[in-house]
Amino acid sequence: MKLSNASIAENRALFEAKGYEMPQFDREVMIANTAARPTWVHFGAGNIFRGFLAPLSQQMLNEGLTDTGIVVAVGFDSSLLDAVYRPYDNLAVVATLCADGEIRKKVVASMADTICMVHGGEEWERLLDAFRNPSLQMASLTITEKGYNYLDGEGNVLPNVLKDMEAGPAGAVGYLGRITALCHARFVAGGAPIALVSMDNCSHNGTRLEAAVLAIAEGWLQRGLCESTFVAWLRDRSKIAFPWSMIDKITPRPDESVQQMLEADGLEGMELHVTRHGSYAAAFVNTEEAQYLVIEDKFPNGRPPLEKTGVIFTNGETVDMVETMKVCTCLNPLHTAMSVVGCLLGFKRINEEMKDADLAALVNRVGYVEGLPVVVDPGVIDPKAFIDEVIGKRFPNPFLQDDPRRIATDTSQKIPVRFGNTIRKYAARDDLDVRDLKCISFVLAAWCRYLMAIDDTGAAFTPSDDPMLPQLMPLLEKVELGKPCDVHATLQPILSNATIMGSDLYEIGLGEQVEQYFAKLITGPGAVREQLHKVVNE
Repeated sequence: MKLSNASIAENRALFEAKGYEMPQFDREVMIANTAARPTWVHFGAGNIFRGFLAPLSQQMLNEGLTDTGIVVAVGFDSSLLDAVYRPYDNLAVVATLCADGEIRKKVVASMADTICMVHGGEEWERLLDAFRNPSLQMASLTITEKGYNYLDGEGNVLPNVLKDMEAGPAGAVGYLGRITALCHARFVAGGAPIALVSMDNCSHNGTRLEAAVLAIAEGWLQRGLCESTFVAWLRDRSKIAFPWSMIDKITPRPDESVQQMLEADGLEGMELHVTRHGSYAAAFVNTEEAQYLVIEDKFPNGRPPLEKTGVIFTNGETVDMVETMKVCTCLNPLHTAMSVVGCLLGFKRINEEMKDADLAALVNRVGYVEGLPVVVDPGVIDPKAFIDEVIGKRFPNPFLQDDPRRIATDTSQKIPVRFGNTIRKYAARDDLDVRDLKCISFVLAAWCRYLMAIDDTGAAFTPSDDPMLPQLMPLLEKVELGKPCDVHATLQPILSNATIMGSDLYEIGLGEQVEQYFAKLITGPGAVREQLHKVVNE
């Protein structure tokens, strides 16, 4: 069996006999409908898209709720499309790995087209046509948290974004610049309304997207490269909306055991590919069963009936509370805590970490003891039940082979949200003492220890990608295990940096406590394990 239109047509009964859920719609008709009147464009072709959003579109198609699919667009690098989309006719296999051992296999066929957003050429024209079409209701994004950055840590426009501001709509080449150029094309074509929906895992994601798009457009206006009416259109919420959203579904790198399972079914071409950026991809996605998507219901041109698939549409205040609950308390801080400490301890799998009594106690305390006191119940998802599922089912899932090194990626960008919010809330309340955040303080100290790139045995390791590593790692390059150092002088530039920590930890009353933990973590090999055991048993 092959993952292709021809093979599925010829071997459908064989796929079904092997337990694959198959698409229940005419794909050729869907592709034609999407080309003629697109409703949904998505930027970002990674695993969260194929493992979560594309199956939602397929469910709507299967149930006759829509007759159009998704146009998928990526930036200047087409390697992902060339490796795991186009050779398979833009089909994918999604393997849902349930905690009870059940594996659900699905062939997903809702991707109508794939486009690399290089200016000029037929692909870019197809994307322009989609944005000019009044039928387009929403463009969603999963481009990672750092994809929305347009300013550096000192508030200056990043060089690549500045180039796009100087190039104008016709010459912008960056991701955000191209998206703004597509909005300009829609405006020039009549200005039909649209929603730009960030579905990335970051606080107030819609606001971050809005700020970036407006900044680029205003840069064009200042240089006489666009109309003032275009900027006014971008500011008109009856024309273009930037809803907030909260998304949650763990989609780790494709796992070799899943590859072997699919190959045992007779499915060809399931090998893993390494992209130009060093990430892993395959024609299949392995993912967990749990999934949540909550979106602010602001769609000036209407929207696909995603509420029929379990997506929660609500007001912005509720989305904010759900997002804060998940990103700042009930999942993401736990993930970062166990990934950073787990890397130091040599773990390669999240589920294996949950078998470690000290690490399990750490995530329990970060979530239940230190996090829950400042959570506001959003009403649509119960915070304690959410943590119960995370700690009791999701993290320990032995079939979801997630890697702590993946979770540790871009930690400097995650700390101000995942821990900074809780720290600030503790500091602001009279009934709470910020110094009671002992496990969070330990995790921040462990991350500084992680920046030494030496694990708990004393062996060197390669930290996960992070845009701040070139600035941060040199601050710790003279620190040696078992040798005294000036901890305050070493950590002060990090702990006082509100961009990284969410606030100046010294001003808020936590800097010295983090320093104390760090001093204990560098006493020699084994110190991380020793201090972890102590802190979770205090």
